Amino acid sequence: MKILLLGEYSNVHATLAEGLRTQGHHVTVVSNGDFWKNYPRDISLVRNYSIFGGVRYMAKLYSILPRLRGYDVVQLINPMFLEIKAERIFGIYKYLRKHNRRVFLGGYGMDWYWVNTCVNDKPLRYSDFNFGNELRNDVNAMKERADWMGTAKEKLNRYIAEDCDGIITGLYEYWVCYNQAFPKKTTFIPFPIKQEFPSITDSFTYPVRIFIGINKARNEYKGTDIMLRAAMDIKDKYPDKVEIIRTESVPFNEYKKLMNSSDIILDQLYSYTPAMNALLAMSKGIIVVGGGEKENYDIINEKELRPIINATPDQDSVFRCLEQLVTHPETIPLLKKQSVEYIRKHHDYIKVARQYEEFYKTKKELC
Repeated sequence: MKILLLGEYSNVHATLAEGLRTQGHHVTVVSNGDFWKNYPRDISLVRNYSIFGGVRYMAKLYSILPRLRGYDVVQLINPMFLEIKAERIFGIYKYLRKHNRRVFLGGYGMDWYWVNTCVNDKPLRYSDFNFGNELRNDVNAMKERADWMGTAKEKLNRYIAEDCDGIITGLYEYWVCYNQAFPKKTTFIPFPIKQEFPSITDSFTYPVRIFIGINKARNEYKGTDIMLRAAMDIKDKYPDKVEIIRTESVPFNEYKKLMNSSDIILDQLYSYTPAMNALLAMSKGIIVVGGGEKENYDIINEKELRPIINATPDQDSVFRCLEQLVTHPETIPLLKKQSVEYIRKHHDYIKVARQYEEFYKTKKELC
């Protein structure tokens, strides 16, 4: 098949493209590299936010549009798959729909179905927008609600979701939201990870190295502020046994180098499931403290492996999770090995690519 992947979140499309190519498909990735993360792509579409940046971006976009025709599959990372206003994306989407065979929408992150379901239906015990029946009112949560609810973004998201051939979700949480609205066209497929299969010894020596990556713009929203405070408290209590590795908004290659030397990563406090950063860490034998609820294991039918240290969204929970690891270092090698096995079993980029391939084909024979 000839496949076009439009947009990028945390290396999902770039990694998926590699997996699909191993199956003989011709794949083109068009993205901005996910801003400062600068993930790889085949056609770079980056907007410079200067006086004439928008004009240059639109000129580049229209110049490449003829190259975005004739694909068997077009997959959008998000309804806002371009760095332009939602009102302008309608026309681009209709062009893609007209000149390609099938279009699929990714349920991988922030959009109206995620916001609206968490705010109004509240199927999750906690999320980016609610704690039980209580709505979050931090700056980022309120901003996202204002951006997506009752706006052109909402109209765009609902239009594409209704019109597209299928919706692919990458986390349990997003599957809950889209499956509720579109049970016949929504599927869940784990995120793809290209694994390195590290060698892990059976012994462990201090210090325990705890890694935390901070995005300043979304620090409170993702719970990184709480996780960092818990990590610092652990460092204060066990100064000779703990080392903190902290980074802020760095390109992906630099981020990986800093993460590689760690034993534990703190990530996504308000999530039920590990996302791309955490999964990448697990593939390297790094233990995740973050989202590892029962629902995460259930949706992938995992009955034995439990490598993720599940922290509920409060500082004491994160502290207790970290303290358990620091005071019981004999558990660390086992959890590291389980983390590697978990990724091999459920997230291998070639296995995942085959699942995408099958879903594409169920909507129409595209051989």
